[in-house]
Amino acid sequence: MSFLFQYEDGEEVVLWMNTVGPYHNRQETYAYFSLPFCVGTKESIGHYHETLSEALQGVELEFSGLDIEFKADISSAPYCEIQLTEEKQKAFTYAVKNHYWYQMYLDDLPVWGIVGEMEDDEGTPTYYIWTHKKFDIGYNGKQIVDVNLTSENKVRLKLDAKIPFTYEVNWKKSSIKFEDRFDKYLDPNFFQHRIHWFSIFNSFMMVIFLVGLVSMILMRTLRKDYARYSKDEELDDMERDLGDEYGWKQVHGDVFRPASHAMLFSALVGAGYQVTVVVLSVIIFAILGELYTERGSLLSTAIFVYAATSPVNGYFGGSLYARMGGKIWIRQMLLSAFMLPALVCGTAFFINFIAIYYHASRAIPFGTMVAVTCICIFVILPLTLVGTVLGRNLAGQPDFPCRINAVPRPIPEKKWFMEPAVIVVLGGVLPFGSIFIEMYFIFTSFWAYKIYYVYGFMLLVFIILMIVTVCVTIVCTYFLLNAEDYRWQWTSFLAAASTSGYVYMYSFYYFFFKTKMYGLFQTAFYFGYMALFSLALGIMCGTVGYVGTSVFVRKIYSTVKID
Repeated sequence: MSFLFQYEDGEEVVLWMNTVGPYHNRQETYAYFSLPFCVGTKESIGHYHETLSEALQGVELEFSGLDIEFKADISSAPYCEIQLTEEKQKAFTYAVKNHYWYQMYLDDLPVWGIVGEMEDDEGTPTYYIWTHKKFDIGYNGKQIVDVNLTSENKVRLKLDAKIPFTYEVNWKKSSIKFEDRFDKYLDPNFFQHRIHWFSIFNSFMMVIFLVGLVSMILMRTLRKDYARYSKDEELDDMERDLGDEYGWKQVHGDVFRPASHAMLFSALVGAGYQVTVVVLSVIIFAILGELYTERGSLLSTAIFVYAATSPVNGYFGGSLYARMGGKIWIRQMLLSAFMLPALVCGTAFFINFIAIYYHASRAIPFGTMVAVTCICIFVILPLTLVGTVLGRNLAGQPDFPCRINAVPRPIPEKKWFMEPAVIVVLGGVLPFGSIFIEMYFIFTSFWAYKIYYVYGFMLLVFIILMIVTVCVTIVCTYFLLNAEDYRWQWTSFLAAASTSGYVYMYSFYYFFFKTKMYGLFQTAFYFGYMALFSLALGIMCGTVGYVGTSVFVRKIYSTVKID
């Protein structure tokens, strides 16, 4: 695709102005010309959103009006002038006081600049605005490989002053290859710090320890259980009735009883399968395709993969609902298809109302809302229906190794730490411990000014999280069943999903101690989207925990002879 970015000598190079906003609130952005900047004299060029993700991310490209030609140097030249009225002075003063910065794009390379600066003149703040933009553009052959902006010539904001704006362009030959031109925006000292490597190693050692511990505990314990139950089978009925029977074998007639609220449970598991496939696919695509180099490509890929993997949701959710004896399969299919999109769109549209009130560029256009709705109705819903029909017909027959009793067995009293609620709260501690360092890097890349590019690290952390989650939920479920409590489906799901609760609590710590965000819009944006992130993580971890536990439960009950 590099041939699309080739220029001939003297060919026009378009400088697009994107957004402006307070530095500490990265997502609170406004159209560049919402501040009373003036436009260059060159004839305007219209821009339309190239992708759905551009519209969702608030990308608002407007032509700068600056006349820039390939390899044509321009010494300091004026391009417009403004008369500083009281309204304009207040707007610029507010922008400087709140450390406003702006973003531009030249040949799809992002360029950042600052609006102005404040100086303390004997206790009285004085506000200045930068009026000169100096562009140093590097080229290699017919391609642009580097852009740097220097803001110069600050002018004090005085009422009724005439402020001219000027620009300068210097072209320099560069040895940077076109495919490496985004490397300058990456921060290897941050993402490849020793702490990052140490956290991966630490999590890997946790996996080895947990897998070994689970294997040792379960193999030794189950061996004793098998020996005891084999001995019990040699006793006659009266001796068995008088004997001290306890443990997981005693609930064999109830362990495969359908979970309560089977429709909701199967919908969550189906959505969890889909989210897991989407996350894994996007990570792999990011590793192979360097999606961070293209504006909005990561979000576009995620939306496409989510829509395309809807049959996964329908298949696993529909088949599980059928095995649990569910009859209202159409309602279950609709719940599976629309549960997660409805939560995401509901939260996004709520934040959108705040963005509209603030006149922020993050306000989602009505046409984009219609496009998202059409994707849900005409793509996600039919594909989920196909998956549900296949799941019910191919994997919807119950094949439990044990017969389910007609009357549920009473659940005996047990110690407080064996209660499902306690197991759920404690179940997410170790999985969170395996990922919380990576959470810091992910949060910083999204909420601060870092470009996340170490998706190999993310893939390793993803695999580690899956293994730790399965190991922890298996242990929790074994202790629950050994206490003769057969309510393991929801317990295993929620114990694994509680990881997301710890992540959301960590987001509060990050907000108050690691950022300087302020204001209603940024706060609502942060906590709203962090809630969605935590919800998706919880559904994914819960599904992985439940699936791993269900394999374990089927295994232990199929290897013991049960009358």
